[in-house]
Amino acid sequence: MSDADLYSTTVGESGDPVVFLHGLFGQGKNFTQIAKALQPDFRSLLVDLPNHGRSPWTDHFDYVECADLVAEHLRSGFAQDGPVDVVGHSMGGKVAMLLALRHPELVQRLVVADISPAPSDGAGEFEHLLGSLAQVDLSAVERRGDADAQLRDSIEDERVRGFLLQNLRQSTEGYAWQANLDVLRRDLATIGGWPEIDVHFDHPVLWMAGERSDYVTEEAEGPMRRLFPRTRQLTIKGAGHWVHSEKPEAFTSALRVFLSADD
Repeated sequence: MSDADLYSTTVGESGDPVVFLHGLFGQGKNFTQIAKALQPDFRSLLVDLPNHGRSPWTDHFDYVECADLVAEHLRSGFAQDGPVDVVGHSMGGKVAMLLALRHPELVQRLVVADISPAPSDGAGEFEHLLGSLAQVDLSAVERRGDADAQLRDSIEDERVRGFLLQNLRQSTEGYAWQANLDVLRRDLATIGGWPEIDVHFDHPVLWMAGERSDYVTEEAEGPMRRLFPRTRQLTIKGAGHWVHSEKPEAFTSALRVFLSADD
């Protein structure tokens, strides 16, 4: 896959450049509301990571490869004029951290949302979600509601089903999943892991956590501060893992303050 193949969209025509990297099952457009709220002070790039959205599929999942692909995508366009701010949530937060560590010339400020530079404990939940999606009989789906009905017994939360069903797309041959479910399910242990890396990033970092989430732990604080010594930590009250969708106003306010601050 070439760097030009990554799909992204831009929100805003002026302001400081900021890049958003989504989590597992997500797409760049998941940050549209946040990006619009940051206008006109920020111009945002919403990236579909490999195996998600409109970006191509790969044969396997690898964080280093993913970060390098994002780096090349930024060099070819959005970051041509200099470093940009980068915001990453969950899986996208790990990609963002590796992007900053491996390509520090591209990143001015970094925001890591509800994830740590350490193995994650959510594999069981995501294995269940991936398995549920794989069990959907797409040949029986004539409209999105049919897929939703098939998922109700295994995924009771309507909001979670709605989020996952954003990955369902209609073509001339019927409905299909945009996300590469086979690779994501097979390589879920890798997605939940963290590669060894011994460099550090010297620019400002905002490390956000959802109050009701357990993806940011006390045990991860040491590794985080070794890799990112200029880390500031913030907890979003009342939020779970999907901090940007559960508490968009608090998330946007925190972003604006951090991204606008003097170094």
